[in-house]
Amino acid sequence: MKFEIKRDILLKSLNFVQGVVEKKNTLPILSNVLLDLKNNKLSIIATDLDIIFYDEISDVKILSEGNTTTSAAVLFDILRKITSNSNLKFDLKSENKLSLKSDNSDFNLLCLPSDNFPTFQLDEFNESEVKIDNKNFLKLLNKTKISISNDDTRHYLNGVFMHLTESNGRNFLTGVATDSHRLSSSSLEIDNTKNFKPFILPRKTVFQLCSLLSEMSDPLFIKISENKVMFLIGKIRLISKVIDGKFPDYKKVVPMNNKKVLVVKTKDFISSIERVATVSLDRKEGLKIGISKDHIQLSVNSANSGDGNEKIQANFNGENINISFNSKYLIDIASEVEDSNLKMNLNDSVSPVLIEDISDKNSYYVIMPMKI
Repeated sequence: MKFEIKRDILLKSLNFVQGVVEKKNTLPILSNVLLDLKNNKLSIIATDLDIIFYDEISDVKILSEGNTTTSAAVLFDILRKITSNSNLKFDLKSENKLSLKSDNSDFNLLCLPSDNFPTFQLDEFNESEVKIDNKNFLKLLNKTKISISNDDTRHYLNGVFMHLTESNGRNFLTGVATDSHRLSSSSLEIDNTKNFKPFILPRKTVFQLCSLLSEMSDPLFIKISENKVMFLIGKIRLISKVIDGKFPDYKKVVPMNNKKVLVVKTKDFISSIERVATVSLDRKEGLKIGISKDHIQLSVNSANSGDGNEKIQANFNGENINISFNSKYLIDIASEVEDSNLKMNLNDSVSPVLIEDISDKNSYYVIMPMKI
């Protein structure tokens, strides 16, 4: 195996690989990236057995075909430190040694035979695919991933539930995530819904997809099999197992009849929470919000570090309410609101609160108050 390639082209692909490869080193070959040269292209493949990353690079000079695997982290770190747009020369000297030369640099990288690398099949996916706008799907993921649970005892909450919804005769792909303390929902309109089955997309896949979509502008296509989902973006394929489990009926916890409405400037709200919450090292101590007709009073009282208070302007159409929240949860949600104003629909100090984005009618959030 012998080839030449520009440093920046290979580095871009290896950058995405870093989020996929296994870091725990349970199986050494899962820390490696597979380099496969054939049919006038270089294939880059990485997996942790739950996610498979596959990229094709045609802008490569192939001197002889072949394949091998080498440490994804080591190769990535070397390329990061090599001058931009340098020409890289790879040569597989033996089964366990890959030579890399660039300018005045010369490296010999340890390899493992590709025979031991996991294989994957593409024919298990149905022919039907759903085309989705890249940036709209990225927005959906960003708005929902903040509520993904870290509780492994309820594994079905460790991802984003992707399913179809309908409103006024229009079809939507809706993503929902919840950790039982907060819930995020975001939808985007789609045309082709044939053969689409609901699935729960794991946390790691969600974050890897966000990394990919933020760097690429190609259209996104989704294909679904019995227990996997494949995302196609340009020449890149990201294949992921889906979470085996039933997502709860989330609509039961969405408070649609909260009549008391608070409207506050989004940026002012975030800044004020961040300042007041600084006094507490433990976000579990809670942020108290005293809501009045024309302002809100934010306060944190920590037994270990002191207290902080701040008042900001707001509009409220109900009787005064005192309510408490986890400050991090509020900041996470408010940071995803696009509108200059944030709208909170309340009932009382203990019931779930519905947060709406006036500029995005297809997204909403639910947050549970804290008892202090």
